[in-house]
Amino acid sequence: MILSLRNINKSYDEGKMEVPVLFDISLDVEEGEYVAIMGPSGSGKSTLMNIIGCLDVATSGEYILDGENIEGKTDNEMSDIRNKTIGFVFQNFNLLPRETALENVALPMLYGGVPRSERLARAEEALKKVGLEDRMNFLPTQLSGGQKQRVAIARAIVNKPKLLLADEPTGALDTASGLQVMEIFKELNEKEGMTIVMITHEKEIADHAKRQMVIRDGRLLQGRDIG
Repeated sequence: MILSLRNINKSYDEGKMEVPVLFDISLDVEEGEYVAIMGPSGSGKSTLMNIIGCLDVATSGEYILDGENIEGKTDNEMSDIRNKTIGFVFQNFNLLPRETALENVALPMLYGGVPRSERLARAEEALKKVGLEDRMNFLPTQLSGGQKQRVAIARAIVNKPKLLLADEPTGALDTASGLQVMEIFKELNEKEGMTIVMITHEKEIADHAKRQMVIRDGRLLQGRDIG
């Protein structure tokens, strides 16, 4: 089991009020699964993604990630887990504008103390996996939206994470580019055995996953195996 959530609740303090966002969420994801969590805006799906990604902590409940209980981890420990265990793909790419595609992909390894020559070699390998071997020295401004997202995917997988988290990965893309991204996810899952958890509000995108969950009003409603 790569991740296990048990009775997760999340509330935020707004002034003197406590605003509940997630209610009693339990979810297991096996290693090698490809899961989509689908829900409308305001459903709590991004809050859930932040908890799974160790960017936020639950108010109550238990979260086991790759055999480790996340409760009580320090900020530094959480940062270390994010860098080594999780790869992130966001809607808005989050690329450094003055760095090339190669340098953007190599960036996560800088924090791990990987030597420069190895960083660049591994970044090159990751870019080849997403079909951008001819765009390695391009700046983000020289790339299309779909190419930027492929750079972001290469950056997410360069440390060979056990879990890839994608938050609305096609939200800023046209249909054709979105399908290219979904094809890359399929290959990463089927050929590399990478575990993928994807958040989306689009049924057509969720249909690319092998298992779907639905979140609404902070509650995980249903799941179904589709392959």
